[in-house]
Amino acid sequence: MESAIGLYKTELIGRRGPWRDLAHVEMETAGYLHWFNSRRIHSAIGDVAPAEAEAAWYAARGGEEEEEEEEEEEQQQ
Repeated sequence: MESAIGLYKTELIGRRGPWRDLAHVEMETAGYLHWFNSRRIHSAIGDVAPAEAEAAWYAARGGEEEEEEEEEEEQQQ
């Protein structure tokens, strides 16, 4: 199993350098993290992107989460 930092170093830092400055690394890291967390295909969740798997999970629950969040908000007021 690969570590997240190992993937980051291999896929972003090693392949896309050289880097101009720290701000350049930070901007590219933000883009990489967005891709990694939302659009990459992941075999552990059925070869779909994490955002797609999350949307399917919420759809399968039939909006149950939204109702729970609304109830929590009402209780806090």
